[in-house]
Amino acid sequence: MFHLLTPHYRVHRAWELTPEQLRQWGIRALLMDVDCTLTRYRQPEAMPEVVAWIDQLRDAGVRMCLVSNGMSGRIRRFAERLSLPCVSNALKPLPRGVRDALHQLGSLPAETAIIGDQLFADVMAGRLAGVRSILVEPIHPEEEPWYTRLKRFPERLVLACSGTTVAERR
Repeated sequence: MFHLLTPHYRVHRAWELTPEQLRQWGIRALLMDVDCTLTRYRQPEAMPEVVAWIDQLRDAGVRMCLVSNGMSGRIRRFAERLSLPCVSNALKPLPRGVRDALHQLGSLPAETAIIGDQLFADVMAGRLAGVRSILVEPIHPEEEPWYTRLKRFPERLVLACSGTTVAERR
């Protein structure tokens, strides 16, 4: 069970990952969660550092797709502002949304990673779909709904038991 909840990598923020680092890990495609990963919970715009990072990845040839459990209209508008494809209402941790994104990008699981802030959604969905997972620290988790905040304590316990540290590969 812990295997499904253990991220392959951990970083503080998504935009700390460089195209070179992704290339070293063999990652050519990146599936990205939205809320608390690329922006504050339910914010309509990406932060400037995220926009710059996405441009940097795009220039380096990294294929990208947003994969969110958020509602389709809001996520679609967010994706359009970044000129990225998206899968909304992804139902993570089920792997369907990840597989839909792989299909949209024409990407193989072995060359793809999902980046997100939740073990019980993003990491598990990635593991179940056969892609690598990158866990980030959530952006302003105090703004999340109660049902998401409720999962943060068990997440900390799982991470403590797994011994996974920031920027460590699993």
